[in-house]
Amino acid sequence: MRPYFRMRAMAAALTIFVATTAFQTAKADPADFEFRLVESAIKQGDGAIITVTLIDKRSGQPVPDAVIFTTRIDMAPDGMEMMASKIETLPSVEAGTYRFRTNLTMEGGWRLSLGAKVQGEVGTVEGKLVLKAVK
Repeated sequence: MRPYFRMRAMAAALTIFVATTAFQTAKADPADFEFRLVESAIKQGDGAIITVTLIDKRSGQPVPDAVIFTTRIDMAPDGMEMMASKIETLPSVEAGTYRFRTNLTMEGGWRLSLGAKVQGEVGTVEGKLVLKAVK
């Protein structure tokens, strides 16, 4: 009878071990990711294309297939946050890059605010990037 109880105790211990360790994966913190502008000077006008990369700071590699669900562009760097433009998400040309089309109505500083979910990670990655609209 003792071998039976020993076997049940080992099976229970193994079940607890597997349940507590095998299904826990290392999750990144949203701070482990960063949006970066490909170009910080963009030609002013309608149809301006802004390209950003989302980087995993732990590896330095671009992050493909993030879901960008928040976009806003305004002139907050020049003290005109209420001066905003419509922004449209464009298809990506390269893994880890994200493109947007907007109307940079006037020269000066613009702030691009983004919110994204990275596949398989918890939390929201947020970024506020400052670019310059030039003639």
